[in-house]
Amino acid sequence: MNVVEATVLGIVQGLTEFLPISSSGHLLIVPKLLGWKDPGAAFTAVIQLGTMAAVVIYFRRDLVRILTTWTKSLWTPDLRPHQDARLGWYIGLGTVPVAVIGLALNDFIEGGARNLWLNASSLIVLGLLLMVAEWAGIGKREVADLNLRDGLIIGGFQALALIPGSSRSGSTMTGALFLGYTREAAARYSFLLSIPAVVLSGLFELRKAFDGSLQVVPTLIATVVSFVVGYACIAWLLKFLTRHSTNVFVYYRVALGGALLGLLAAGAISAT
Repeated sequence: MNVVEATVLGIVQGLTEFLPISSSGHLLIVPKLLGWKDPGAAFTAVIQLGTMAAVVIYFRRDLVRILTTWTKSLWTPDLRPHQDARLGWYIGLGTVPVAVIGLALNDFIEGGARNLWLNASSLIVLGLLLMVAEWAGIGKREVADLNLRDGLIIGGFQALALIPGSSRSGSTMTGALFLGYTREAAARYSFLLSIPAVVLSGLFELRKAFDGSLQVVPTLIATVVSFVVGYACIAWLLKFLTRHSTNVFVYYRVALGGALLGLLAAGAISAT
């Protein structure tokens, strides 16, 4: 992988990690369409650390407050009903489903799941599910209304992101919208919930930087680029969702998925 490829993939990661259109899917699709080699699941997981750094910095005040209150609540019972203490538990427990399933299906995720037939189908199916959630949800609940049941359900939806083409933000936002949360609240909690899962996944795959299976310099370039682009994307999306639905992303997903299925059926591109 050269510098140009690393830069392009870093931009793709930064743009698609937070938009509900699947970053892992696009990191599989873009190289395929441009005739580049598949960067691999390890590369995808590691450069997500760049976009996660963007989330951590963007929400740093919220994260410090949540972590501080949650930690103090362990020995201060009066703090346990506090919203920030509860959010600490919800984010932690909501990460369990994706962590357990991710470890159990690691070989499939890094191998068989990286197939454009599956990717294209996921883009369409999960996109349409997001549209249904927009239509069915009441859109009135805020992050302050989160409870343990909702946290676990949304965490379960996050596990769908293990399928390339599903989208981590799209999956968790879908779950939150079905539960009646506003689009902005769904996106905000989606970003916070993604931090432990993506950081753990990235650190797990980072071990490959020392066994020669991961190119260090291109991966570093892509990670830095994804951080810069991702930070700008967070601010834009939160503002966008206060006035617009997610339907534009659904249309994009369905169009892209349909185009991929057509190219695959015509033999213009290979599935793996």
